[in-house]
Amino acid sequence: MRASFLVAGTALALTSALALAQGAPESLLPPGFNEPTAAPAPTPSPRATSARQGAPARPAAAATSAPVIQALPGEPGFSLPLATSTSTVEAEGTLKRLPSLEELARMTPEDFQNLLGLKPDFDMPAGARRAMSQVGLIDPQEGGLDGSALAGQNGRLIRLALAANRGALVSRWGHILLRRALATRLDAPRGMSPQDFLALRVGLLLRMGEPEAARAILQDIDAGNYTPDLGGVALDTYAANGDFTGVCPVLAVQGDARDDAAWNVARQICSAFRGNGAAAIAQLDRYRYRGTMPRIDLLLAQKYAGAAGRSRRAVTIEWDDVDEMTPWRYGLANAVGLNPPDRLIEGNPQLASLTAVTPMVGLTRRAAAADRAAALGVLSSAAMVDLYGQLFAEPDVTGEWSDRAEKLRDAYVLEDPAGRLSAIRSLWDGVKTAPQDYSRKVLTAYAAARLPVNEGMAESAAPLIASMLSAGLDANAMRWANVVNAGSEGWALLVLAAPTRSSEVSSSDIDTFVDADASEDQRKSAFLVAGLAGLGRIDTGTAGSYSANMKLGLGSSTRFTQVIDGAARNRDVASVAMLAGLGMQGTRWSQMSPRYLYHIVSALRTVGLEAEARMIAAEAVARA
Repeated sequence: MRASFLVAGTALALTSALALAQGAPESLLPPGFNEPTAAPAPTPSPRATSARQGAPARPAAAATSAPVIQALPGEPGFSLPLATSTSTVEAEGTLKRLPSLEELARMTPEDFQNLLGLKPDFDMPAGARRAMSQVGLIDPQEGGLDGSALAGQNGRLIRLALAANRGALVSRWGHILLRRALATRLDAPRGMSPQDFLALRVGLLLRMGEPEAARAILQDIDAGNYTPDLGGVALDTYAANGDFTGVCPVLAVQGDARDDAAWNVARQICSAFRGNGAAAIAQLDRYRYRGTMPRIDLLLAQKYAGAAGRSRRAVTIEWDDVDEMTPWRYGLANAVGLNPPDRLIEGNPQLASLTAVTPMVGLTRRAAAADRAAALGVLSSAAMVDLYGQLFAEPDVTGEWSDRAEKLRDAYVLEDPAGRLSAIRSLWDGVKTAPQDYSRKVLTAYAAARLPVNEGMAESAAPLIASMLSAGLDANAMRWANVVNAGSEGWALLVLAAPTRSSEVSSSDIDTFVDADASEDQRKSAFLVAGLAGLGRIDTGTAGSYSANMKLGLGSSTRFTQVIDGAARNRDVASVAMLAGLGMQGTRWSQMSPRYLYHIVSALRTVGLEAEARMIAAEAVARA
């Protein structure tokens, strides 16, 4: 009944102008006020009398008013002053016809806004709108890169470097560097619009498993500046965060920018949260019957939209027939408090990253995901310690996760250094995968840095140093330089990670390391030589000799090496960082070639990112 009154009231408002036009004009003034009055006769100006009397003056004609005739509908001149963009509107902004009652009943709030000409172009007043130049989160004073570094760069090159990157990098430090570059307040490169550049950056952050950083960047621009491509990336970003209502301001302004299934479903979700729940649920039902999206996605959308209204409708979610977990699906499931089966999540690094940073997920699930996310570079060592601190403080957490949290506490607070080392090693033991192993080293980095340098711990020096370097604690790691033997793995990590070095690395020490290297295909030795050559810690002749003997191909070039070397010569720090991310794609270090490592480390060092170059080189040896 209430909806009927609303429709009738809207129709009455739209037809009021017609009602006034169709009836005869009726005066609201008292009698006599609307009758025309004669204009007063002009007072003749005095003139000098003449001998002859002039002709008598004519009486002044009475002034009469012409009736105002208003054009009727359908006649020339009739218009209703409603500037709209619906199909019932002409180009000059006048209605061709009035919507029927049935059409009014089916209209969404956005349709009414369009019909009445109330749809905003911007969600911010003119004085508060933000420029599209240098959009991002951090500037050079906050650790970002040079904001104008890409202003003169070829836009096609940057587009390729960002669009071709699938998001998974073999290097934790490479991931951290690329995230830093993408989050910097950067000008768009030459030949690329700020919106296209932003869409590429945000899309790559999303593929890297960084939904929070991606969302934070999007929140730095006004909804009126969105393009269809940027809107699609924004929808994926908010979906990955489980924050589907966060994109509603964009849909309110740019609702007609796209017409794909996910976009239309999101519009219905936003419509439900604006109070139009019944109509939104009904429209989602129609989408489900038409097969607009997979059934599971639309059921999850209905469950999410139903939380906004009083539909009192139960939506049952069954995962038996679902064989894939997409970020959209996973975000909706988390948002409505559902736990998808582990079989749909395991083995997907992007979902592991999403789980590790999703607050709606339980602590134990987040901790399990963190065992992979930390190795990827999504979580810092401090974030890992905070997570385990929550596990320790939560009385409902029992079993293996409670035991691990207690062991981490022992690694910090036990008085006996040997006991602390034992607690650290117990956290390293029992891991099943290489990413899990390195994530545990990230977890114990600060505990390892607190250990005193002790000859009795020399056997554990290499993993302790690797743990410290995973968090960038190079100064703490260098304290162990007098404990490790020349040619050992601990020595190799330190000669790569040392902030400064006054002399070149001895070839005899390198030979000792190569002879003792038991890694597959002696990959650690190959990465050691490539890293030392890239950092300039062995001369060109020595590097060439090892390259030839070990068939590393450091002197050969490819299109990629030519491009990144050229960017380094131009001191283009942002391009080098993005190209380095492109060259380090993969899920394991066996996919990384020594030649690419050499050129990446060398380019980073050339543009002033030597700290990142040292950490990447040391990480390569530690994880090979």
